[in-house]
Amino acid sequence: MKKKLLSILLATVMVATMAGCGDKDANTTPSSDANASGSEAGAAGTESSAVEDYKLDKLTMVVNGTLTANIESGQEAFEQQWEEAVGVDLVIKQLDHSGYVDAVGRLFAGGEYPDVIIMSADMYAQYASVTINNEGDTLLWDMTSAYENSDFFSRVTTPEINENLKIDGKLLGFAPAYGNGCVTYVKKAWLDAVGLKAEDIKTYADYYDMLTKFTTMDPDGNGVNDTYGTAAAKFLGEEAPWVNYLPEFWQDAYPAFVKDADGVWYDGFNTQATKDALVRLQTAYADGVIDPETLTMGTKDAREKFYSADQAGSFGAFTYWAGTWYQNLTDSMTKNEIDAELVMLEPISEIGAYINREAPVWCIINDGDGNDAREQAIFDAFIETMMDGDTVQTLWTYGAEGVHWSTAAEAFTVGEGDKAKDYSYEEGVFHLLPAPNDPNTLWKKNAMDPALVIAPLTNGFSSVTDLASQGNTFFTANSVNAPQSASSQVYTENAGTLNDLKKEVITEVVTAGGNVDEWMSYYETQSASIVEAVLADLNAAAE
Repeated sequence: MKKKLLSILLATVMVATMAGCGDKDANTTPSSDANASGSEAGAAGTESSAVEDYKLDKLTMVVNGTLTANIESGQEAFEQQWEEAVGVDLVIKQLDHSGYVDAVGRLFAGGEYPDVIIMSADMYAQYASVTINNEGDTLLWDMTSAYENSDFFSRVTTPEINENLKIDGKLLGFAPAYGNGCVTYVKKAWLDAVGLKAEDIKTYADYYDMLTKFTTMDPDGNGVNDTYGTAAAKFLGEEAPWVNYLPEFWQDAYPAFVKDADGVWYDGFNTQATKDALVRLQTAYADGVIDPETLTMGTKDAREKFYSADQAGSFGAFTYWAGTWYQNLTDSMTKNEIDAELVMLEPISEIGAYINREAPVWCIINDGDGNDAREQAIFDAFIETMMDGDTVQTLWTYGAEGVHWSTAAEAFTVGEGDKAKDYSYEEGVFHLLPAPNDPNTLWKKNAMDPALVIAPLTNGFSSVTDLASQGNTFFTANSVNAPQSASSQVYTENAGTLNDLKKEVITEVVTAGGNVDEWMSYYETQSASIVEAVLADLNAAAE
């Protein structure tokens, strides 16, 4: 498959994101640069011999913030130790987490294709439908056989995670862990300040009353009403499950293509439930209980504002990832010397349960040459080792030895002053180290959450904290699975246009106070032909 061919095929993918080109110094399509990925196996011989003959010298991956070991946090050591363990040169291209969907679209439009890439469930469903030749080969390589014949397959404790990812019986992306989701955290000190208890927040009316008091009753005690009830990374998420950062407002709305009880696809944005959600958001924006920066805020911005040392301009209720992030948020508040006690709200009656997202997946880009040698070699070097139960899986789970974790006899202190905590370990005892980018904070994990992984480590290494464990237990007891993401080439080609229309409607209704009926009519008119074509494609495939 040549770069030009894929560029043509994907030119219409995520239309709104295609203004820029990919980084020309980044990775190229594997088959267009044999030296970058290894030597091509000869055309003669069986497929098995081709796999054996293929030598993978270099592997390029595109990843988002899922890889916690970023440039500032010991990525160089992670990369070096991975290369030493696997014997392949690893090139990491880490893109901004908040703008990942658009950034990937720009890379692909510019003809820049990695060997492996992490995708959200929605991205996976869209790109899985893209074919790259007349034989019907897909852009994402079919790894069904590779997965089912892998060394780690027998250790998988939750096979349904990847079984549910199959599209038309094909596994085009691998999930090393289940999806997880978001819960609503509330600052206990703020609840106390306004005379409320978490267990009394049972309905949307209760929730809104809490937000109002956080906005008007000076919960941070600085003598000024300069706080907000809540905030989020945008009013509508950038990827499935879309509504997880503001679930109390969206309630039963799911503004994406979704199936009804009879298995028929429909446009969930063009519904009364979405109208009602937009009105709730509009009211909250007008009342000032939701931070107006939510319109453009990224996830990092929202986190840092929530636990900022200066709580002026902060907010009291924050819906964010369960489990490990319960610990992370608490630690960040402690570090910034603000009251660090957080409580997790039971889902209000109008939503019933939080959403467990479909698992993010690692995909291998198919070169379309009719030979699986290169792709199998990538699977063996990347995914097979990722789940080896020991050395490389530890790298993905906890990071680099001596940088993020250790088994050496040592003692150290994390934090300063009365927040300082001493740690001491004997030789051979696994333990985490101070974070490379912040020695006053203990490192937590790398890309894979040890509590969520589908095949646990076999070396006994574990550092799941009590708070993280409590968070995971709470979420599991109060969540339901997200709706299945739509997989359709017509949708893939038009997703950008539809997403832009949704953003326009949300902006005009929520922040500008526009009439919801008029703007939803505008959306219906502007999207009619696209929606009709997408639904026809989806429902035809479902028959």
